[in-house]
Amino acid sequence: MNKLNQPSSDKLNQYPNHEDLKETDPEVAELVQEEVERVRDGIQLIPSENFASKAVLEVVGSVLNTKYSEGYPGARYYEGNTTVDKLETLAIERAKALFGAEHANVQLLSGGPANMAAYEAILGPEDKVMSMNLAQGGHLTHGAPVNFSGKKYNFTHYSVDPDTHLIDYDSLLKEAREIKPKLIVTGATAYPRIIDFNKFKEVADEVGAMLLVDMSHITGLVVGGVHPDPVPLSDVVTSTTHKTLRGPRGAMILSKAEYAKAIDKAVFPAIQAGPHENTIAAKAVAFHEASRPDFKEYAQQIVKNAKVLSEELLSLGYDLVSGGTDNHLMIIDLRKNGITGKVGAKRLDDAGICTNKNLVPYDEKSPFVTSGIRIGTPAMTTRGLKENDMVLIARWIDQVLRNVDDEKNIQRVKAEIAEFLSQFPLYLFLDAK
Repeated sequence: MNKLNQPSSDKLNQYPNHEDLKETDPEVAELVQEEVERVRDGIQLIPSENFASKAVLEVVGSVLNTKYSEGYPGARYYEGNTTVDKLETLAIERAKALFGAEHANVQLLSGGPANMAAYEAILGPEDKVMSMNLAQGGHLTHGAPVNFSGKKYNFTHYSVDPDTHLIDYDSLLKEAREIKPKLIVTGATAYPRIIDFNKFKEVADEVGAMLLVDMSHITGLVVGGVHPDPVPLSDVVTSTTHKTLRGPRGAMILSKAEYAKAIDKAVFPAIQAGPHENTIAAKAVAFHEASRPDFKEYAQQIVKNAKVLSEELLSLGYDLVSGGTDNHLMIIDLRKNGITGKVGAKRLDDAGICTNKNLVPYDEKSPFVTSGIRIGTPAMTTRGLKENDMVLIARWIDQVLRNVDDEKNIQRVKAEIAEFLSQFPLYLFLDAK
């Protein structure tokens, strides 16, 4: 068994048994246990999911959950925030130190509000913005027509090359010269390659635009030194604090000092009211964990695992968007396999392999059906799996996708996976068998 990032044996024997919950609400306790068993016995490959540490989860469920603290440290609208001020200040300082940022706002409840606040701080209604096309790897809050961002601001979307599926930086520059946007947004939810932030900075500088990087997916990789760092080059950086960073569900904004006041006002009082100080304190814990040497090992292992998983899938005959991966995720293009992403993801889930259906570039199917499946390695890397284990995962994926109508095969794979994973306790939890 690989013990990368695994706790000591004594901690593995401290599984939370939820005794209070069982007594108060047995129905919810049963459902929580059901979810524990689903995660414990299955392969979690959704790239945006991960396992937070026991320390992070303890703080999320702590007494801090009860405190109202509208405002910022030293300037609250409620009394009793002396300790909370210390904790939030600690989170801010740790974020600034970890990312080398001039300013950090750690109150954001999730990635959507983080982008909303960033736009609120630096844009006016109908201002021109360039971002990646949602259907080709961008995010809903990067100007999708159904989202607030697409309704309030004037977004134009750059695309990936139809053949290579890579960002065409020459085309990006040409479009930017024509559009002259006030803001260029980069960052993605389904782009399996390194993003060249230096080139984005060059384009932004040439056309007089500001640069915003949404690094939510790759934050842990940036900290671990396996992806270029956008913070020194960007005016504003937004990020969630879970995903590869492996903290609590939440978000943050990092920025140059000149935007600090506008960003803080955009978060509170413009968009949010009472911050969740329990989550903010948990972010402080996560920033501390990410500053340790073993976090770099974990980030490096994410990329190693993704490389092997992609190479094995390619050797089994599958098409991958862009032909592989440089980061933590990849997208299987199922068009030649005769099944949709919707069907493939559902049957994989039935077999204990959790993924999500995803559009491929220039997909002719709808977002509810799709031609692809998005998979990633953060969660299973946290759980302790390494390169050889990725070979097994690829083969299980292949066995399911080649036989989507074979129920006996699905159940066989599911049983094999559960047996295999019995040697890998959940991160900071005991295998509850």
